[in-house]
Amino acid sequence: MSRPKPATFEKVKTVAENRRARFDYAIETVYEAGIALTGTEVKSLRFGEGSIAESYAEVKGEEVWLVNSNIPEFSHGNRFNHEPKRPRKLLLHEREINKLHGAVAREGMTLVPLSIYFNARGRAKVELALAKGKKAHDKRETIKERDWKREQGRLLRDRG
Repeated sequence: MSRPKPATFEKVKTVAENRRARFDYAIETVYEAGIALTGTEVKSLRFGEGSIAESYAEVKGEEVWLVNSNIPEFSHGNRFNHEPKRPRKLLLHEREINKLHGAVAREGMTLVPLSIYFNARGRAKVELALAKGKKAHDKRETIKERDWKREQGRLLRDRG
């Protein structure tokens, strides 16, 4: 029997975060995926460089790929340096890949990376969300909620 996965993932060091994704998408399910990286990519990430602002994930065949993520070349890398915007393979279980493929194909959902981080064992991981795009009125509703919560905090702090 497999060990149950924790509700939140152990993030020791967050390298890149896609904050815009939580505003643009209604997030359904969140998965933790490993990334197949080269040595210089890992070194760049350890220095805190990398961006997933415009990136997305796609299912091709029986594999999931992270597309358009930017990990800049390592400063001390020589001719063995990597290409900054190459597609990177995400490592997931076959059952998870099948679920993602079904949701993207049938329900019109999108795979959005939320963050890249290192876990407690020192492995680079991607927090991948199965999400549905928000309409303009949903985004306005999110802004109203956020402003109201901020105002609520101010009121409680002033009274308290």
